[in-house]
Amino acid sequence: MQLPLQLCHAIELATSQHNLQSLTQAAIELSEHYRAQRAAKDMGIATAAHRLAYAAVRMPATFAAARAVFREIRRFMPDRRITSLLDLGAGPGTAGWAAIEVFDELQQITLVEQDVGWIRLGKALARSSENSVLAHAEWMHANLYEVASFPAHDLVVSSYALGEIDHKVSRVILQAIWAAARTAIVIIEPGTMRGFALIRWLRDDLIALGGHVAAPCPHHDACPMPTHDWCHFSQRVERSSLHRRLKIGTLGYEDEKFSYIVASKHRITPVNARVIRHPQRHSGHTRMRLCTGDGLQTITVTRSDKAQWKCARKIEWGDEWP
Repeated sequence: MQLPLQLCHAIELATSQHNLQSLTQAAIELSEHYRAQRAAKDMGIATAAHRLAYAAVRMPATFAAARAVFREIRRFMPDRRITSLLDLGAGPGTAGWAAIEVFDELQQITLVEQDVGWIRLGKALARSSENSVLAHAEWMHANLYEVASFPAHDLVVSSYALGEIDHKVSRVILQAIWAAARTAIVIIEPGTMRGFALIRWLRDDLIALGGHVAAPCPHHDACPMPTHDWCHFSQRVERSSLHRRLKIGTLGYEDEKFSYIVASKHRITPVNARVIRHPQRHSGHTRMRLCTGDGLQTITVTRSDKAQWKCARKIEWGDEWP
């Protein structure tokens, strides 16, 4: 997965105006804080260098996660038109870029962000897009905790934002987010134990609010994941040359781990089962860990079962198991 070319060029242009050493140091600091699972408010993203470093080294990963989730929505809601998107805690506008890749019918994008530096950078990046809806998106300068209600949109997304604040506050904000969604709500958080813990709590709250769990869960029952484990998924991201320079990395890619929940305002038929770990493929059989309507299961598909074997050979982590 790569970022859209217009976005890549815009980030490269913006970073070219800053000292490479300062950007590299900022990228190192961001990586250290992220690995420590600290909240973004403690990450010191207060300078242009930190914001640009984030755009170069983290935006591709969060873009990949958002696009993967949006594609899942498109897959199980093919007839539901998403004409408006509300992004809460928008940062540099990553979710908007991902949305225009999936929802061709989008006519309105509203991005809510409390940091004026992010808004300034987000607007500059969006102006490089050939998509007029994104280029002319509405930005709202607001703190999520201080907003009693949000304008109604078809799809409301909070990507890597609610985990930055106290979980109790996040659960209060969720009620306002849910009220603003006409069709569905998306919450994406890092694929860590902390990130999944929040997703798990919000899933329970969304069900209590009358939401229909659309993905990734195949049921509306209590989450069967044991307390020492967590449900998450992965997207492989190709590193640009700038990305590699700032992260001082040798690999041409990285894997972004994320947890998420999609809840619909309308009744929906969830998947039958979801592959929640990398399938273990061997010469004559494949083992898969599944989340099903009957809880967690591990199944083995052998070559002799020709119908299932054909499917097992192509199945990937995060896919539906029919």
